[in-house]
Amino acid sequence: MSNRIYNVLFHTHTVSGLVISVALYVIFFAGSISFFRDDIIAWERNRPIVAHSQMNADFDQILDTLAMRYGELRGRTINIRQSHQERNVIINISSTQDTSASENARRSVYTYLDTRTYEESSYYSGYTLGEFIYRLHFFAQIPYPYGYLFSGFVAFFFLFAIVTGLIVHWKKMVSNFYLFRPWARLKTVWTDAHTALGLIGLPFQFIFSVTGAVLIIGTTIMLGPASSLIYDKDRDLMYRELLDQPPAPAFANHPVDFDLSLNELVNESQAAWGDVVLSRLCIQNFGDENMNILVEVRPQTKSALLGLGRATFDWSGSLTAQTSDESVNYIVGADQLMRRLHFGDFGGYGLKIIYFVFGIITCFVILSGVLLWVEARDKRSTAPWKRTANQWVASIFMAISLSMYPAMALLFSIVRLAHDPGSPTPHVFIYKVFFTSWLILSVCFAAWRNNYLTNKYCLFLGSIFGMAIPIVNGLVTGNWMWDTYNEEQLQIFVVDAFWLITSLIALLVFFRLKKVQPSNGQESETRIEGRKLAGARMF
Repeated sequence: MSNRIYNVLFHTHTVSGLVISVALYVIFFAGSISFFRDDIIAWERNRPIVAHSQMNADFDQILDTLAMRYGELRGRTINIRQSHQERNVIINISSTQDTSASENARRSVYTYLDTRTYEESSYYSGYTLGEFIYRLHFFAQIPYPYGYLFSGFVAFFFLFAIVTGLIVHWKKMVSNFYLFRPWARLKTVWTDAHTALGLIGLPFQFIFSVTGAVLIIGTTIMLGPASSLIYDKDRDLMYRELLDQPPAPAFANHPVDFDLSLNELVNESQAAWGDVVLSRLCIQNFGDENMNILVEVRPQTKSALLGLGRATFDWSGSLTAQTSDESVNYIVGADQLMRRLHFGDFGGYGLKIIYFVFGIITCFVILSGVLLWVEARDKRSTAPWKRTANQWVASIFMAISLSMYPAMALLFSIVRLAHDPGSPTPHVFIYKVFFTSWLILSVCFAAWRNNYLTNKYCLFLGSIFGMAIPIVNGLVTGNWMWDTYNEEQLQIFVVDAFWLITSLIALLVFFRLKKVQPSNGQESETRIEGRKLAGARMF
Protein backbone atom coordinates (compact mmCIF):
# COMPACT_ATOMS: atom_id res chain seq x y z
CA MET A 1 0.00 0.00 0.00
CA SER A 2 1.41 3.40 -0.96
CA ASN A 3 1.85 6.12 1.65
CA ARG A 4 -0.77 8.25 -0.06
CA ILE A 5 -3.46 5.54 0.10
CA TYR A 6 -2.49 4.75 3.68
CA ASN A 7 -2.81 8.41 4.71
CA VAL A 8 -6.16 8.72 2.94
CA LEU A 9 -7.53 5.65 4.71
CA PHE A 10 -6.08 6.70 8.06
CA HIS A 11 -7.61 10.17 7.92
CA THR A 12 -10.89 8.76 6.59
CA HIS A 13 -11.01 6.33 9.51
CA THR A 14 -10.29 9.16 11.96
CA VAL A 15 -12.76 11.64 10.51
CA SER A 16 -15.60 9.13 10.09
CA GLY A 17 -15.09 7.94 13.66
CA LEU A 18 -15.07 11.47 15.10
CA VAL A 19 -18.14 12.63 13.19
CA ILE A 20 -20.33 9.81 14.53
CA SER A 21 -18.62 9.39 17.93
CA VAL A 22 -21.30 10.86 20.23
CA ALA A 23 -24.23 9.31 18.36
CA LEU A 24 -22.44 5.97 18.18
CA TYR A 25 -21.71 6.02 21.91
CA VAL A 26 -25.40 6.67 22.67
CA ILE A 27 -26.42 3.83 20.35
CA PHE A 28 -24.12 1.29 21.97
CA PHE A 29 -24.66 2.40 25.57
CA ALA A 30 -28.46 2.42 25.33
CA GLY A 31 -28.41 -0.65 23.10
CA SER A 32 -26.31 -2.61 25.61
CA ILE A 33 -28.85 -1.97 28.36
CA SER A 34 -31.80 -2.67 26.05
CA PHE A 35 -30.67 -6.30 25.69
CA PHE A 36 -32.53 -6.61 29.00
CA ARG A 37 -35.59 -4.75 27.69
CA ASP A 38 -38.12 -7.43 28.61
CA ASP A 39 -36.64 -7.77 32.10
CA ILE A 40 -36.78 -4.01 32.64
CA ILE A 41 -40.46 -3.94 31.60
CA ALA A 42 -41.28 -6.78 33.99
CA TRP A 43 -39.32 -4.98 36.74
CA GLU A 44 -41.13 -1.69 36.17
CA ARG A 45 -44.59 -3.26 36.01
CA ASN A 46 -43.75 -5.66 38.83
CA ARG A 47 -44.96 -8.53 36.62
CA PRO A 48 -42.49 -11.42 36.42
CA ILE A 49 -42.90 -13.54 33.32
CA VAL A 50 -42.50 -17.30 33.12
CA ALA A 51 -39.82 -18.32 30.64
CA HIS A 52 -40.98 -19.62 27.24
CA SER A 53 -44.54 -18.42 27.79
CA GLN A 54 -44.79 -16.50 24.53
CA MET A 55 -48.44 -15.73 23.68
CA ASN A 56 -49.66 -17.82 26.61
CA ALA A 57 -53.26 -16.58 26.64
CA ASP A 58 -56.91 -17.63 26.60
CA PHE A 59 -57.81 -16.62 23.05
CA ASP A 60 -61.47 -17.53 23.43
CA GLN A 61 -61.75 -15.10 26.33
CA ILE A 62 -59.86 -12.46 24.37
CA LEU A 63 -62.29 -12.83 21.45
CA ASP A 64 -65.32 -12.53 23.77
CA THR A 65 -63.78 -9.45 25.40
CA LEU A 66 -63.18 -7.78 22.04
CA ALA A 67 -66.73 -8.54 20.86
CA MET A 68 -68.13 -7.04 24.03
CA ARG A 69 -66.04 -3.85 23.80
CA TYR A 70 -65.97 -3.21 20.06
CA GLY A 71 -69.28 -4.62 18.91
CA GLU A 72 -69.87 -6.91 15.95
CA LEU A 73 -66.66 -8.56 14.71
CA ARG A 74 -68.13 -10.12 11.54
CA GLY A 75 -66.25 -9.22 8.40
CA ARG A 76 -63.22 -7.93 10.29
CA THR A 77 -59.64 -9.18 10.36
CA ILE A 78 -58.21 -9.69 13.84
CA ASN A 79 -54.44 -9.90 14.34
CA ILE A 80 -53.05 -10.98 17.73
CA ARG A 81 -49.27 -10.97 18.18
CA GLN A 82 -46.58 -10.34 20.75
CA SER A 83 -43.33 -8.58 19.86
CA HIS A 84 -41.55 -9.23 23.14
CA GLN A 85 -41.74 -11.50 26.16
CA GLU A 86 -44.42 -9.85 28.32
CA ARG A 87 -48.01 -10.26 29.44
CA ASN A 88 -49.48 -7.80 26.95
CA VAL A 89 -50.42 -8.81 23.42
CA ILE A 90 -50.87 -6.44 20.51
CA ILE A 91 -54.31 -6.60 18.88
CA ASN A 92 -55.11 -5.02 15.54
CA ILE A 93 -58.73 -5.15 14.32
CA SER A 94 -59.54 -3.88 10.85
CA SER A 95 -62.76 -2.15 9.93
CA THR A 96 -65.56 -4.47 8.84
CA GLN A 97 -66.28 -5.27 5.20
CA ASP A 98 -69.97 -5.66 5.96
CA THR A 99 -71.61 -2.49 4.63
CA SER A 100 -74.67 -3.01 6.84
CA ALA A 101 -72.64 -3.07 10.06
CA SER A 102 -72.84 -0.39 12.74
CA GLU A 103 -70.63 2.70 12.77
CA ASN A 104 -68.66 1.28 15.68
CA ALA A 105 -67.75 -1.83 13.66
CA ARG A 106 -66.39 0.32 10.84
CA ARG A 107 -63.60 1.69 13.01
CA SER A 108 -60.23 0.01 13.11
CA VAL A 109 -58.71 -0.79 16.52
CA TYR A 110 -55.09 -0.95 17.68
CA THR A 111 -54.69 -1.81 21.33
CA TYR A 112 -52.56 -3.61 23.92
CA LEU A 113 -54.36 -6.19 26.08
CA ASP A 114 -53.17 -7.71 29.34
CA THR A 115 -53.69 -11.47 28.98
CA ARG A 116 -54.47 -11.90 32.69
CA THR A 117 -56.51 -8.85 33.71
CA TYR A 118 -57.82 -8.01 30.18
CA GLU A 119 -57.07 -4.36 30.79
CA GLU A 120 -56.35 -2.35 27.65
CA SER A 121 -53.83 0.38 27.01
CA SER A 122 -52.59 2.39 24.09
CA TYR A 123 -48.97 2.53 23.04
CA TYR A 124 -48.33 5.73 24.99
CA SER A 125 -50.40 4.93 28.07
CA GLY A 126 -48.48 1.63 28.32
CA TYR A 127 -45.10 3.21 27.61
CA THR A 128 -42.34 1.74 29.75
CA LEU A 129 -38.77 2.42 30.78
CA GLY A 130 -37.60 -0.60 28.77
CA GLU A 131 -39.34 0.74 25.67
CA PHE A 132 -37.68 4.14 26.17
CA ILE A 133 -34.16 2.69 26.41
CA TYR A 134 -34.79 0.38 23.47
CA ARG A 135 -35.98 3.23 21.27
CA LEU A 136 -33.25 5.57 22.46
CA HIS A 137 -30.64 3.34 20.86
CA PHE A 138 -31.98 4.18 17.40
CA PHE A 139 -33.11 7.76 18.20
CA ALA A 140 -36.82 7.09 17.85
CA GLN A 141 -37.47 10.14 20.06
CA ILE A 142 -36.51 12.28 17.06
CA PRO A 143 -39.55 12.67 14.77
CA TYR A 144 -39.98 9.87 12.24
CA PRO A 145 -38.23 9.15 9.89
CA TYR A 146 -35.30 11.43 10.70
CA GLY A 147 -34.24 9.66 13.90
CA TYR A 148 -34.42 6.24 12.25
CA LEU A 149 -32.44 7.36 9.21
CA PHE A 150 -29.89 9.15 11.38
CA SER A 151 -29.18 6.02 13.44
CA GLY A 152 -29.10 3.90 10.28
CA PHE A 153 -26.53 6.10 8.59
CA VAL A 154 -24.48 6.22 11.80
CA ALA A 155 -24.39 2.41 11.68
CA PHE A 156 -23.37 2.57 8.02
CA PHE A 157 -20.51 5.00 8.68
CA PHE A 158 -19.48 2.88 11.65
CA LEU A 159 -19.10 -0.03 9.23
CA PHE A 160 -17.00 2.27 7.06
CA ALA A 161 -14.81 3.17 10.06
CA ILE A 162 -14.39 -0.53 10.90
CA VAL A 163 -13.27 -1.42 7.38
CA THR A 164 -10.82 1.50 7.07
CA GLY A 165 -9.46 0.82 10.56
CA LEU A 166 -8.96 -2.83 9.67
CA ILE A 167 -6.99 -1.88 6.55
CA VAL A 168 -4.90 0.74 8.37
CA HIS A 169 -3.92 -1.59 11.24
CA TRP A 170 -3.69 -4.77 9.16
CA LYS A 171 0.10 -5.20 9.16
CA LYS A 172 0.57 -4.60 12.88
CA MET A 173 -2.76 -5.94 14.09
CA VAL A 174 -1.50 -9.20 15.59
CA SER A 175 1.69 -7.79 17.11
CA ASN A 176 -0.09 -4.74 18.58
CA PHE A 177 -2.86 -6.95 19.99
CA TYR A 178 -0.40 -8.50 22.46
CA LEU A 179 1.22 -5.14 23.25
CA PHE A 180 -0.04 -3.17 26.24
CA ARG A 181 2.11 -0.58 28.00
CA PRO A 182 0.10 0.90 30.88
CA TRP A 183 3.03 2.91 32.25
CA ALA A 184 4.00 4.54 28.96
CA ARG A 185 2.92 8.00 27.88
CA LEU A 186 -0.80 8.61 27.57
CA LYS A 187 -0.97 8.48 23.78
CA THR A 188 0.63 5.03 23.85
CA VAL A 189 -1.84 3.80 26.47
CA TRP A 190 -4.84 4.95 24.44
CA THR A 191 -3.35 3.50 21.25
CA ASP A 192 -2.75 0.08 22.82
CA ALA A 193 -6.22 0.00 24.41
CA HIS A 194 -7.95 1.19 21.24
CA THR A 195 -6.20 -1.41 19.07
CA ALA A 196 -6.52 -4.37 21.44
CA LEU A 197 -10.14 -3.83 22.46
CA GLY A 198 -11.11 -2.85 18.94
CA LEU A 199 -9.76 -6.17 17.66
CA ILE A 200 -11.48 -8.15 20.45
CA GLY A 201 -14.83 -6.58 19.65
CA LEU A 202 -14.37 -6.55 15.87
CA PRO A 203 -16.79 -9.42 15.03
CA PHE A 204 -19.42 -7.99 17.39
CA GLN A 205 -19.04 -4.48 15.97
CA PHE A 206 -19.17 -5.73 12.39
CA ILE A 207 -22.37 -7.68 13.07
CA PHE A 208 -24.06 -4.71 14.69
CA SER A 209 -23.02 -2.19 12.06
CA VAL A 210 -24.35 -4.40 9.25
CA THR A 211 -27.56 -5.53 10.97
CA GLY A 212 -28.27 -2.06 12.35
CA ALA A 213 -27.88 -0.39 8.96
CA VAL A 214 -29.96 -3.02 7.16
CA LEU A 215 -32.78 -3.14 9.71
CA ILE A 216 -33.12 0.61 10.21
CA ILE A 217 -32.38 1.99 6.75
CA GLY A 218 -34.02 -0.93 4.96
CA THR A 219 -37.20 -0.79 7.02
CA THR A 220 -37.51 2.99 6.81
CA ILE A 221 -36.98 3.06 3.05
CA MET A 222 -39.38 0.18 2.44
CA LEU A 223 -42.10 1.90 4.49
CA GLY A 224 -41.42 5.19 2.69
CA PRO A 225 -40.31 5.76 -0.89
CA ALA A 226 -39.88 2.08 -1.80
CA SER A 227 -43.51 1.26 -1.04
CA SER A 228 -44.56 4.10 -3.33
CA LEU A 229 -42.18 3.32 -6.19
CA ILE A 230 -42.12 -0.48 -6.14
CA TYR A 231 -45.58 -1.35 -4.77
CA ASP A 232 -47.50 1.76 -5.85
CA LYS A 233 -48.39 2.50 -2.18
CA ASP A 234 -49.98 -0.95 -1.81
CA ARG A 235 -48.58 -1.83 1.62
CA ASP A 236 -50.70 -4.96 1.91
CA LEU A 237 -48.94 -6.38 -1.16
CA MET A 238 -45.58 -5.30 0.23
CA TYR A 239 -46.20 -7.01 3.57
CA ARG A 240 -47.41 -10.19 1.84
CA GLU A 241 -44.27 -10.43 -0.28
CA LEU A 242 -41.70 -9.35 2.30
CA LEU A 243 -43.20 -11.18 5.28
CA ASP A 244 -44.47 -14.21 3.37
CA GLN A 245 -48.08 -13.52 4.27
CA PRO A 246 -50.88 -15.31 2.34
CA PRO A 247 -53.51 -13.00 0.81
CA ALA A 248 -56.85 -12.80 2.56
CA PRO A 249 -59.75 -14.48 0.74
CA ALA A 250 -62.48 -12.29 -0.66
CA PHE A 251 -65.31 -11.39 1.70
CA ALA A 252 -68.30 -13.56 0.64
CA ASN A 253 -70.84 -11.75 2.83
CA HIS A 254 -72.38 -15.11 3.83
CA PRO A 255 -72.61 -15.20 7.63
CA VAL A 256 -71.74 -18.40 9.48
CA ASP A 257 -71.89 -19.34 13.15
CA PHE A 258 -68.37 -19.74 14.44
CA ASP A 259 -68.49 -21.75 17.65
CA LEU A 260 -65.07 -23.41 17.61
CA SER A 261 -62.45 -22.91 20.28
CA LEU A 262 -59.42 -20.90 19.19
CA ASN A 263 -57.47 -22.40 22.08
CA GLU A 264 -58.02 -25.91 20.68
CA LEU A 265 -56.87 -24.87 17.21
CA VAL A 266 -53.72 -23.28 18.65
CA ASN A 267 -52.98 -26.32 20.81
CA GLU A 268 -53.55 -28.65 17.88
CA SER A 269 -51.11 -26.66 15.74
CA GLN A 270 -48.42 -26.50 18.40
CA ALA A 271 -48.75 -30.22 19.14
CA ALA A 272 -48.29 -31.05 15.45
CA TRP A 273 -45.01 -29.11 15.30
CA GLY A 274 -43.59 -29.96 18.71
CA ASP A 275 -41.05 -27.61 20.31
CA VAL A 276 -42.42 -24.28 19.05
CA VAL A 277 -43.79 -21.00 20.36
CA LEU A 278 -46.82 -19.16 19.03
CA SER A 279 -45.90 -15.95 17.23
CA ARG A 280 -49.18 -14.77 15.68
CA LEU A 281 -52.88 -15.62 15.49
CA CYS A 282 -54.80 -14.05 12.63
CA ILE A 283 -58.51 -14.36 11.88
CA GLN A 284 -59.47 -13.16 8.40
CA ASN A 285 -63.10 -12.34 7.54
CA PHE A 286 -64.41 -13.30 10.96
CA GLY A 287 -67.87 -14.91 10.92
CA ASP A 288 -67.94 -15.18 7.12
CA GLU A 289 -68.08 -18.21 4.85
CA ASN A 290 -64.58 -17.31 3.61
CA MET A 291 -63.17 -17.06 7.10
CA ASN A 292 -59.55 -18.14 7.58
CA ILE A 293 -57.73 -18.76 10.86
CA LEU A 294 -53.94 -18.53 10.59
CA VAL A 295 -51.80 -19.95 13.39
CA GLU A 296 -48.13 -19.02 13.02
CA VAL A 297 -45.37 -20.53 15.14
CA ARG A 298 -41.60 -20.31 15.36
CA PRO A 299 -39.27 -23.02 16.63
CA GLN A 300 -37.63 -22.66 20.01
CA THR A 301 -34.16 -21.23 19.55
CA LYS A 302 -32.62 -24.36 21.11
CA SER A 303 -34.18 -26.37 18.28
CA ALA A 304 -33.63 -24.09 15.29
CA LEU A 305 -32.41 -20.55 14.76
CA LEU A 306 -34.84 -19.69 11.95
CA GLY A 307 -38.26 -20.89 10.92
CA LEU A 308 -41.87 -19.95 10.36
CA GLY A 309 -44.64 -22.54 10.51
CA ARG A 310 -48.22 -21.77 9.55
CA ALA A 311 -51.47 -23.71 9.79
CA THR A 312 -54.60 -22.42 8.09
CA PHE A 313 -58.13 -23.46 9.18
CA ASP A 314 -61.50 -22.59 7.68
CA TRP A 315 -64.62 -21.55 9.59
CA SER A 316 -65.50 -25.17 10.39
CA GLY A 317 -62.06 -25.90 11.89
CA SER A 318 -60.83 -28.01 8.97
CA LEU A 319 -57.13 -27.77 8.24
CA THR A 320 -56.73 -26.35 4.71
CA ALA A 321 -52.96 -25.71 4.57
CA GLN A 322 -49.91 -26.35 6.71
CA THR A 323 -46.17 -25.72 6.42
CA SER A 324 -43.20 -26.98 8.41
CA ASP A 325 -42.18 -24.90 11.41
CA GLU A 326 -38.62 -24.77 10.02
CA SER A 327 -39.65 -23.83 6.50
CA VAL A 328 -38.79 -20.24 5.65
CA ASN A 329 -38.27 -18.40 2.38
CA TYR A 330 -35.19 -16.34 1.62
CA ILE A 331 -36.60 -12.91 2.50
CA VAL A 332 -38.15 -13.99 5.80
CA GLY A 333 -35.05 -16.01 6.69
CA ALA A 334 -32.75 -13.06 6.01
CA ASP A 335 -34.94 -10.76 8.11
CA GLN A 336 -35.13 -13.27 10.99
CA LEU A 337 -31.36 -13.82 10.91
CA MET A 338 -30.68 -10.08 11.01
CA ARG A 339 -32.99 -9.65 13.98
CA ARG A 340 -31.62 -12.70 15.83
CA LEU A 341 -28.05 -11.47 15.48
CA HIS A 342 -28.94 -7.90 16.38
CA PHE A 343 -31.11 -8.56 19.43
CA GLY A 344 -29.18 -11.56 20.75
CA ASP A 345 -32.40 -13.33 21.79
CA PHE A 346 -31.33 -16.86 20.88
CA GLY A 347 -28.95 -17.75 23.70
CA GLY A 348 -30.64 -16.83 26.98
CA TYR A 349 -29.06 -14.66 29.65
CA GLY A 350 -25.57 -15.96 28.92
CA LEU A 351 -25.63 -14.45 25.43
CA LYS A 352 -27.25 -11.24 26.67
CA ILE A 353 -24.41 -10.76 29.15
CA ILE A 354 -21.82 -11.41 26.44
CA TYR A 355 -23.54 -8.91 24.14
CA PHE A 356 -23.68 -6.37 26.96
CA VAL A 357 -19.96 -6.74 27.74
CA PHE A 358 -19.01 -6.32 24.10
CA GLY A 359 -21.30 -3.29 23.86
CA ILE A 360 -19.50 -1.62 26.77
CA ILE A 361 -16.14 -2.57 25.22
CA THR A 362 -17.26 -0.79 22.05
CA CYS A 363 -18.13 2.29 24.12
CA PHE A 364 -14.59 2.24 25.50
CA VAL A 365 -13.16 1.89 21.97
CA ILE A 366 -15.13 5.00 20.94
CA LEU A 367 -13.88 6.94 23.99
CA SER A 368 -10.27 5.88 23.51
CA GLY A 369 -10.40 6.80 19.83
CA VAL A 370 -11.48 10.38 20.59
CA LEU A 371 -8.96 10.76 23.43
CA LEU A 372 -6.22 9.36 21.20
CA TRP A 373 -7.10 11.94 18.57
CA VAL A 374 -6.88 14.75 21.13
CA GLU A 375 -3.63 13.53 22.66
CA ALA A 376 -2.00 13.12 19.23
CA ARG A 377 -2.72 16.78 18.46
CA ASP A 378 -1.58 18.14 21.81
CA LYS A 379 1.83 19.23 20.54
CA ARG A 380 3.90 22.33 21.03
CA SER A 381 3.92 22.84 17.27
CA THR A 382 0.12 23.10 17.23
CA ALA A 383 -1.33 26.60 17.46
CA PRO A 384 -2.63 27.39 20.97
CA TRP A 385 -6.15 28.13 19.73
CA LYS A 386 -6.28 24.76 17.96
CA ARG A 387 -5.16 22.97 21.10
CA THR A 388 -7.79 24.77 23.13
CA ALA A 389 -10.48 23.91 20.55
CA ASN A 390 -9.44 20.24 20.57
CA GLN A 391 -9.59 20.17 24.35
CA TRP A 392 -13.07 21.68 24.30
CA VAL A 393 -14.18 19.03 21.79
CA ALA A 394 -12.85 16.29 24.05
CA SER A 395 -14.45 17.82 27.14
CA ILE A 396 -17.88 18.13 25.50
CA PHE A 397 -17.69 14.62 24.05
CA MET A 398 -16.62 13.08 27.35
CA ALA A 399 -19.27 14.98 29.29
CA ILE A 400 -22.14 13.97 26.98
CA SER A 401 -21.03 10.35 26.75
CA LEU A 402 -20.04 9.56 30.33
CA SER A 403 -22.94 11.40 31.97
CA MET A 404 -25.35 8.95 30.32
CA TYR A 405 -24.44 6.42 33.02
CA PRO A 406 -25.53 8.40 36.11
CA ALA A 407 -28.52 9.84 34.22
CA MET A 408 -29.71 6.35 33.30
CA ALA A 409 -29.21 4.98 36.82
CA LEU A 410 -31.05 7.95 38.32
CA LEU A 411 -33.95 7.42 35.91
CA PHE A 412 -34.63 3.91 37.24
CA SER A 413 -34.96 5.11 40.83
CA ILE A 414 -37.08 8.15 39.93
CA VAL A 415 -39.45 6.03 37.84
CA ARG A 416 -39.90 3.60 40.74
CA LEU A 417 -40.38 6.41 43.30
CA ALA A 418 -42.43 9.04 41.48
CA HIS A 419 -44.01 7.49 38.40
CA ASP A 420 -47.83 7.55 38.40
CA PRO A 421 -49.07 4.17 37.04
CA GLY A 422 -52.37 5.78 36.06
CA SER A 423 -50.78 8.52 33.95
CA PRO A 424 -52.00 8.56 30.32
CA THR A 425 -48.62 9.93 29.17
CA PRO A 426 -45.84 8.15 31.10
CA HIS A 427 -43.39 8.81 28.26
CA VAL A 428 -43.48 12.53 29.01
CA PHE A 429 -42.38 11.90 32.60
CA ILE A 430 -39.56 9.58 31.46
CA TYR A 431 -38.39 12.09 28.85
CA LYS A 432 -38.31 14.94 31.35
CA VAL A 433 -36.37 13.02 34.00
CA PHE A 434 -33.75 11.51 31.72
CA PHE A 435 -33.08 14.32 29.25
CA THR A 436 -33.12 17.01 31.94
CA SER A 437 -30.66 15.18 34.20
CA TRP A 438 -28.48 14.22 31.22
CA LEU A 439 -28.42 17.84 30.02
CA ILE A 440 -27.53 19.25 33.44
CA LEU A 441 -24.74 16.73 34.01
CA SER A 442 -23.38 17.22 30.47
CA VAL A 443 -23.27 21.00 30.76
CA CYS A 444 -21.66 20.94 34.20
CA PHE A 445 -18.96 18.43 33.29
CA ALA A 446 -18.27 20.09 29.93
CA ALA A 447 -17.85 23.48 31.62
CA TRP A 448 -15.50 21.87 34.16
CA ARG A 449 -13.13 20.97 31.30
CA ASN A 450 -11.41 18.23 33.25
CA ASN A 451 -11.82 14.82 31.64
CA TYR A 452 -10.19 13.04 34.53
CA LEU A 453 -12.75 14.37 37.01
CA THR A 454 -15.59 13.89 34.51
CA ASN A 455 -14.66 10.23 34.18
CA LYS A 456 -14.16 9.76 37.89
CA TYR A 457 -17.30 11.41 39.17
CA CYS A 458 -19.56 10.01 36.45
CA LEU A 459 -18.45 6.59 37.67
CA PHE A 460 -19.03 7.61 41.27
CA LEU A 461 -22.49 9.12 40.70
CA GLY A 462 -23.52 6.20 38.46
CA SER A 463 -22.43 3.65 41.06
CA ILE A 464 -24.28 5.43 43.88
CA PHE A 465 -27.48 5.83 41.85
CA GLY A 466 -27.15 2.26 40.57
CA MET A 467 -26.78 0.71 44.02
CA ALA A 468 -29.85 2.67 45.12
CA ILE A 469 -32.05 0.96 42.50
CA PRO A 470 -32.52 -2.44 44.24
CA ILE A 471 -32.96 -0.63 47.57
CA VAL A 472 -35.62 1.70 46.18
CA ASN A 473 -37.36 -1.21 44.46
CA GLY A 474 -37.40 -3.19 47.71
CA LEU A 475 -38.77 -0.26 49.73
CA VAL A 476 -41.52 0.61 47.24
CA THR A 477 -42.67 -2.85 46.10
CA GLY A 478 -41.37 -5.13 48.85
CA ASN A 479 -39.54 -7.17 46.22
CA TRP A 480 -36.10 -7.45 47.77
CA MET A 481 -33.45 -9.26 45.78
CA TRP A 482 -33.39 -12.31 48.04
CA ASP A 483 -37.19 -12.59 47.83
CA THR A 484 -37.29 -12.39 44.02
CA TYR A 485 -34.50 -14.95 43.84
CA ASN A 486 -36.24 -17.39 46.19
CA GLU A 487 -39.59 -16.91 44.45
CA GLU A 488 -37.97 -17.38 41.01
CA GLN A 489 -39.09 -13.95 39.80
CA LEU A 490 -36.15 -13.99 37.46
CA GLN A 491 -36.73 -10.80 35.45
CA ILE A 492 -37.05 -8.59 38.53
CA PHE A 493 -34.02 -10.21 40.16
CA VAL A 494 -31.93 -9.79 37.00
CA VAL A 495 -32.54 -6.02 36.84
CA ASP A 496 -31.68 -5.45 40.50
CA ALA A 497 -28.62 -7.73 40.26
CA PHE A 498 -27.52 -6.04 37.04
CA TRP A 499 -27.43 -2.59 38.62
CA LEU A 500 -25.86 -3.84 41.84
CA ILE A 501 -23.01 -5.67 40.07
CA THR A 502 -22.28 -2.94 37.52
CA SER A 503 -22.37 -0.31 40.28
CA LEU A 504 -19.89 -2.23 42.43
CA ILE A 505 -17.55 -2.57 39.44
CA ALA A 506 -17.87 1.15 38.68
CA LEU A 507 -17.17 2.00 42.33
CA LEU A 508 -14.07 -0.20 42.32
CA VAL A 509 -12.82 1.56 39.18
CA PHE A 510 -13.52 4.92 40.84
CA PHE A 511 -11.26 4.09 43.77
CA ARG A 512 -8.55 2.71 41.49
CA LEU A 513 -8.60 5.64 39.10
CA LYS A 514 -5.60 7.93 39.44
CA LYS A 515 -4.50 11.05 37.66
CA VAL A 516 -1.66 10.61 35.19
CA GLN A 517 1.51 12.28 36.39
CA PRO A 518 3.88 13.91 33.88
CA SER A 519 7.05 11.90 33.26
CA ASN A 520 9.24 14.99 33.00
CA GLY A 521 9.37 17.52 35.80
CA GLN A 522 10.32 20.25 33.34
CA GLU A 523 7.20 19.64 31.28
CA SER A 524 5.36 22.84 30.38
CA GLU A 525 2.14 23.83 32.08
CA THR A 526 0.32 23.65 28.77
CA ARG A 527 1.45 20.05 28.30
CA ILE A 528 0.34 19.17 31.83
CA GLU A 529 -3.05 20.73 31.14
CA GLY A 530 -3.26 18.73 27.91
CA ARG A 531 -2.56 15.51 29.81
CA LYS A 532 -5.16 16.37 32.41
CA LEU A 533 -7.79 17.01 29.74
CA ALA A 534 -6.90 13.87 27.81
CA GLY A 535 -8.03 11.57 30.59
CA ALA A 536 -6.75 9.12 33.11
CA ARG A 537 -5.57 5.59 33.28
CA MET A 538 -6.07 2.89 35.85
CA PHE A 539 -3.26 0.82 37.40
